[in-house]
Amino acid sequence: MSFLTQMSPAQAAALWSGLLILLMVALSVRVVLARRSNRVLLGDGGNAQVILAGRVFSNASEYIPAGIAALAVLTLLGLPAYALHMVGGLLFAGRVIHAISLSDRKPTPGRVIGMALTFVALILAGAMLVVHAFVG
Repeated sequence: MSFLTQMSPAQAAALWSGLLILLMVALSVRVVLARRSNRVLLGDGGNAQVILAGRVFSNASEYIPAGIAALAVLTLLGLPAYALHMVGGLLFAGRVIHAISLSDRKPTPGRVIGMALTFVALILAGAMLVVHAFVG
């Protein structure tokens, strides 16, 4: 893991942004596969499996773009790589845990943990951006 500590801020932002984008693609593929296996041409067809896959993707697409934007701005502001690793790592972990744990049957601890990590990452990024706006 020493390679993480040797990264520049731009490399750290690129790592986490890239992983988050790949996660969104994987979740999108799950929607496509659910539609194909359930013969749903458009939308969700009222099929529970397609609805769940679509909701998992939609949930990720609601949070990941803001996280990637925050990583980009934090990088432009010159924050150190460890700050970008904190935000990116927390957000990525939160989104993966949430996606794996989301179920239409019942709330799961992983769903709560995933959302908590996502919120911590975004609150941390937001706080760093606001503080940096005044401190410079």
